[in-house]
Amino acid sequence: MSVAVQFPQTQPPGYEWLDDEPPFDPQVHLQLEMPARVVMLTDLGYTEDEIDGKATPLAASDPFRLLSDEGVAVMAETARRLETFVKPAGDRIERMVRGGCYRSRWLRDLCISPEVCAHMSAIYGTPVAPHPMPLHLGHLNYAPTAVDVGIDKWHHDTLPLDYVLMVTDPSQVAGGRFEYFVGTKDQAAILAAQGLTPPPERVVAPHFPGAGWAVALHGDMVVHRAGPIHDLCDRTTMVNGYVALDARLQDQSRSVDLLAVDDPNVLYTEWAKFAAWRSKERLGDVIESLDFGADVEAVAHELESAVTDVLRAVAEMRGGQVDTAHYEK
Repeated sequence: MSVAVQFPQTQPPGYEWLDDEPPFDPQVHLQLEMPARVVMLTDLGYTEDEIDGKATPLAASDPFRLLSDEGVAVMAETARRLETFVKPAGDRIERMVRGGCYRSRWLRDLCISPEVCAHMSAIYGTPVAPHPMPLHLGHLNYAPTAVDVGIDKWHHDTLPLDYVLMVTDPSQVAGGRFEYFVGTKDQAAILAAQGLTPPPERVVAPHFPGAGWAVALHGDMVVHRAGPIHDLCDRTTMVNGYVALDARLQDQSRSVDLLAVDDPNVLYTEWAKFAAWRSKERLGDVIESLDFGADVEAVAHELESAVTDVLRAVAEMRGGQVDTAHYEK
């Protein structure tokens, strides 16, 4: 199995496993199918320079089947049981659960499944691993308690790669569409500065045939949202995060944003391990590839670049919470 950092063998304080869960069985619970089509970052208006160094040139996929009918049933029951831990994510999402993979073994094993990981690598066109920060695994969004308010505002993600899975059947929901902007982050920011959101003619709402279907997303590059529901109902999605295994590619993670959302007893440890993994990989490249004869500035630059993620993490941890950027509505 391709991994960056192994899932922790112990649980954080205050987390307990759900009882009476079925074991995750990929032969029973998965039905992996390839998407019919993918959209590239260039299709959204990004230039080759803006794409250079990113985890993948893919922007989004069409919906594809991920869970079998048996998997859909277990996923729905797992989400129902985890709903007791629901809380808001600032003023962006009213009802969400993070850290579910520390409470549900079934959800954990789905989210770190080597079969799903290999499938996502094929879709992204590059080797990926489950995100080294388990807080980014199995994130659950639930329907809000009010209608005609966006479930999740227009935003781009704090991590590079993820999929959005329909836990409930979207055909049974009035509204609540997953939508993405056919444009760049900078274009969305310009609209937001004018008090505007993406216009309808530049919004795509992929059709999900049912529960258990997902879209692959380059979450840090694609501006997207979950639209408002029009009737109070059960509407649940699950988001699972990935990273490119090549640590020479850009991080594309904004872990500092999580200070406003996540349990500090979990976040700092996960964040440190993630930064350490990237720097370890990049330091390994320095050890193996640095030749004799390089001038002092070149050597210092190589070494400094290798530990950039650690230095940034230290500065951001000490600097504390910042305003999280998202677009309204």
